[in-house]
Amino acid sequence: MMTKVRITLSGEDPKALESVISQVRELSTALQMKFHGPVRMPVRRLNIACRRTPCGDGSDTYEIWEKRVSKRLVDLEGDEKYIKQILRIKVPTNVFVKISIT
Repeated sequence: MMTKVRITLSGEDPKALESVISQVRELSTALQMKFHGPVRMPVRRLNIACRRTPCGDGSDTYEIWEKRVSKRLVDLEGDEKYIKQILRIKVPTNVFVKISIT
């Protein structure tokens, strides 16, 4: 029975995302599964502006902090026992993985 799985990877470091995707690609080609992707989603930029002086005295000077979150989508299609092997891949702590079965 063929099972379709969509893996969503997100994190701050795009190189870490690409390393996980390359591991998934290598294992899926070795197991002869269908591999589609990676689909690169737009980078999400989270901006925070805060005052430099906490007391409020002096001129209005601000610091702007930015956090960039990258996201990738990967679709796999194959047997359930092969998909379980792919789910055992070691993922760095700064990469968040979401898996949905369709």
